[in-house]
Amino acid sequence: MLTSALVLGLLGSLHCLGMCGPIAFMLPLDQSNGVKKTAQLSIYHFGRLLAYGMIGLLFGLLGKGLSLFGIQQKLSIGIGVLMIVLVLIPGKYLNGHKMLSPIYSIIGRVKSKLGAELKKKTPDTFLTIGFLNGFLPCGLVYVALLGAIAMGSPLEGGFYMMIFGMGTVPLMSLVVYSKGMFSRSIKSKIQKLIPVFVVIIGILFIVRGLGLGIPYVSPKAAPADSVTATIECHQP
Repeated sequence: MLTSALVLGLLGSLHCLGMCGPIAFMLPLDQSNGVKKTAQLSIYHFGRLLAYGMIGLLFGLLGKGLSLFGIQQKLSIGIGVLMIVLVLIPGKYLNGHKMLSPIYSIIGRVKSKLGAELKKKTPDTFLTIGFLNGFLPCGLVYVALLGAIAMGSPLEGGFYMMIFGMGTVPLMSLVVYSKGMFSRSIKSKIQKLIPVFVVIIGILFIVRGLGLGIPYVSPKAAPADSVTATIECHQP
């Protein structure tokens, strides 16, 4: 399942350019020194991965809490179904919903802080920008977070999100060095692949939750009534 995070990041990075691309273009990179520019860009990416990892830890903790109720497989199936539903529901029905207003308020503050940081050129600026960038809204990030919940572990959830972030690094780096390298037709083709792959990931999570006995894909669940006990014998 961790492989799905990497592929989701690779395919979804073009989609993420809509939000993160302008920020990457505005980074106060040192254009006169290639080595320093690469180091600054790497620090920016590290900040994003750090943010993704922290968010993944929290959502992985949520998944662990749910799994303690013995619904790990049902959770996996539910998340798979939710991934597919989110692809099928038009975005206009989700954007601007009243329940999301607190989130939009937080996002507004993050953007304001980002604007202030983009004007600086101190060494810690790139880490801060990358870290704040990781908290900006993105549909693919939301899908990845569902995967983090399904991991059922804080560490695995954090790792899942960091792998997702690593998948976005190559393209995000390329656009900084080669602006306008992708034509509209190429972007359009890749954009059409993203929902298809999200549905495939959703199906994988559903299959995983069914416990079909397929190694690494859908392992069988341990019987709920199985109890392991250790008996110690003491001689009189």
